[in-house]
Amino acid sequence: MIQASKSSEIEKIENGSILTPKGYQAGGIHSGLRYRKKDFGLLMSETPASVAAVYTQSHFQAPPLKVTQDSIAGRGKIQSVVINSAVANACTGEEGLANAYKMREMIAERFNLPADYVAVASTGVIGEQLPMEKISYGCNSVELSKNGDKDFQQSILTTDTCQKHACYQVQIDGETVTIAGAAKGSGMIHPNMATMLGFITTDANIDSEDLQHALGQSIDKSFNQITVDGETSTNDMVLTLANGQAGHSPLNEKHSDWEAFQSALQLVCEDLAKQIAKDGEGATKLIEVNVTGARTSEEARIIAKKVVGSNLVKTAVYGLDANWGRIVGAIGHSEAKVDANACDIYLEDQLVFSKGTACPFSEKQASEDLDNEEVRIAIHLGEGEGSGMAWGCDLTYDYVKINASYRS
Repeated sequence: MIQASKSSEIEKIENGSILTPKGYQAGGIHSGLRYRKKDFGLLMSETPASVAAVYTQSHFQAPPLKVTQDSIAGRGKIQSVVINSAVANACTGEEGLANAYKMREMIAERFNLPADYVAVASTGVIGEQLPMEKISYGCNSVELSKNGDKDFQQSILTTDTCQKHACYQVQIDGETVTIAGAAKGSGMIHPNMATMLGFITTDANIDSEDLQHALGQSIDKSFNQITVDGETSTNDMVLTLANGQAGHSPLNEKHSDWEAFQSALQLVCEDLAKQIAKDGEGATKLIEVNVTGARTSEEARIIAKKVVGSNLVKTAVYGLDANWGRIVGAIGHSEAKVDANACDIYLEDQLVFSKGTACPFSEKQASEDLDNEEVRIAIHLGEGEGSGMAWGCDLTYDYVKINASYRS
């Protein structure tokens, strides 16, 4: 159990999924977009849900994002999300935009929904038009089920090696509220927002404006703090639905359990984000950087992400080389203000740099620590109370192999 506030505890549901919250169904099928694997998914709430979303900051936002934004602008509610993998439908002009709208229309007609209750997402190769006969097959063939979580999670993957999901529960007004999510992402990951898609469901009772505020707070400390390769994609989106079926009084910042809800939502986002970072293309380990003692938490997050995103740090970790100079180099050219004579750096539990100078440490122990599946770097700046974390992965030979042949 995780303590969220004096009155609330958060429980991680190990076997939970995006369908654990009340009132959701999903499904996923192979529609022919990929050679063999499932490539077309659908998520549905039993009732129209409040919605919040964040999108890639790329100048080349793909048509599915524009259609989703249009849907949300309609009534501020979403009931269904349709997703395809293999083809991103990005940089596809007016034809691509029309095809994204056609996806929305086909799902709306099949399930008798208003068109603006349907969100659209795509992921895959940039620059190719959607093969609409296969999209049409997917829209008309995918089936919904309360047990369709694994099929849905599989359908949204591209170069991922595993399904990514998370589920937490918290008490609101004495009622159990569930927040859960599924995500995909392995390469082109450097969010403000990155190729990354995240879908979060909850049965909490909260309006779209308050949900957007809560999601924004959570994103800044989770998805926006991961990096695999420093590349931001055209299609990245995190979409959150809240259908209110938990039955508590409406949540907002004045509610006594708001902090508990916000904490649980952040845990879901952080859990999914770390899974994405750990599954970076070709990666063998997760790298976590924890920065404390910064002037502000924003500066702490800047430094943490700078270190975890450094190719020299990433390759040193892959090579089991305890070269803390790589960490110093990354900190040194970050946008945050740093006093080298106040800074301490730890590799796992070993202090390797302190107050401007090197410290004696065990190279053997450091090499063994770097050989773990999860590697932790701690940085204390000695300048204030700000703190922040970031997650990434090592950089391996396989990353080059995967991306050298991505379209073949």
